[in-house]
Amino acid sequence: MIDREKVLAVLNKRFPEAGRENVAAAANAIVGLEDEWEEVEVRLAQQAESGDGFKLYRRRTARG
Repeated sequence: MIDREKVLAVLNKRFPEAGRENVAAAANAIVGLEDEWEEVEVRLAQQAESGDGFKLYRRRTARG
């Protein structure tokens, strides 16, 4: 589970000019991703040659 307090700390540090309400809304959205999204492991051809990786996410189906 994603720690909401850590997300808030990162968002506040990264976006110091953002209002509290905006940061809270963004944190809620990020924390809520875990229930609806799952990580998909993928390597893109050109990037894979250099060893770079990417994380892609897709919405979970009703099956889980």
